[in-house]
Amino acid sequence: MSTRRRVLPGSMVSSNLLLLVLAVFFSNFGEGLFQGANTNYFVDTLRLTGGQVLWLQGIREIPGLVLVLIAALTTRIAPARRAALSVLLMGLGYGLYAVVQSYAALVAVAVAASLGFHMWAPLQSSLGMGLAAKEHSGRVMGLLSSSRSAAIIVSMGGLALASRFAGGISLRVYYAIGGAGIVVAALLLARLPKDTGASHVVEQRLLIKRRYWLYYVMVLFEGVRTQVFAAFGTLILVQYYRLEVWQVSLVLLASGLVNLVASPWVGKALDRYGERWTLTIAYTLLALCYVGYALWHNVWAMSAMVILINLLALFSMGLSTYVNRIAPKEELTPTLAAGVSFNHVTSVGMSFVAGSLLGVVGYESLALGAAVIILVSVPFALAMRVEPLHAHQAEPVAAS
Repeated sequence: MSTRRRVLPGSMVSSNLLLLVLAVFFSNFGEGLFQGANTNYFVDTLRLTGGQVLWLQGIREIPGLVLVLIAALTTRIAPARRAALSVLLMGLGYGLYAVVQSYAALVAVAVAASLGFHMWAPLQSSLGMGLAAKEHSGRVMGLLSSSRSAAIIVSMGGLALASRFAGGISLRVYYAIGGAGIVVAALLLARLPKDTGASHVVEQRLLIKRRYWLYYVMVLFEGVRTQVFAAFGTLILVQYYRLEVWQVSLVLLASGLVNLVASPWVGKALDRYGERWTLTIAYTLLALCYVGYALWHNVWAMSAMVILINLLALFSMGLSTYVNRIAPKEELTPTLAAGVSFNHVTSVGMSFVAGSLLGVVGYESLALGAAVIILVSVPFALAMRVEPLHAHQAEPVAAS
């Protein structure tokens, strides 16, 4: 039976939040196996070219473009139930990677998994922040990020050991295991009370407001940054420097360890210093890392840049906490969903651009271009302001 209660500073973590943290862990465990194996799977098993890989990245991001419409059509479904269904679809899609034999089949399962992933992305943030007071938004996002990092550590560690000492195991096996892990996450989410994180005010179907224009602009820039690096970050290490699965996994494992330690501090920094200054500093450092990735032609230095870029990417949670601080509860989920769609306007475009230009201008020019775009976003980060919270805003709903 659900009850309304105020989330106090001393009791930030509830049983429902812990259940959400576990679901985030299992979903990211599956995604970790996917991320660790996919580049070698595409290049070595399916024999895809670099251009095909980057075009696949663009195609699989298309569901994010229409997420705002999908969210509008599913508002009658409780957020917790939407989350469970989304993660189930994602798990089935990723699991089917294990049986594809052609590029067309790969595209089909990639789109299915991507649809589930993109529906889940704003829901995990809104569910988490809905289970805590607004002044603890950063800490909650940091807790969820720590869970993600822990999952990456476990999945990458297991993948590195298995591929190093049992190299005969087909990469397809890892997709089957990862898909099963994500399905477990869906089952955990199904155990959340129906009204977890819900607002007592009816959630709007479609919401794009001038009030959130700065958030929309920031996520447009975020789409470029995210997709450029997601598209060729580890692809370059495999294609140009011939890293094997276990070596790529070790790089991502190290990244997960760093992020596990750093995530709570990033969340606390957002709560203490605000999104304006933390994002400004993070974006400036991120641009420098992209420059280093472009100019430092050493596999170990580039691996270090991968770790640093993933660390600084943690600060992107500040975009979600910024919206949570300025938006009433009933506008949070639709605004985050709209943000994902805006994000994918640039991320989809950048995947196709990167896929077309990689063989022409080289990854160095793409990385330098991304650095310039990141620096352009700094003035917008400096423009971020948070209005004082109003006492009449709806309180979080949690089940005891």
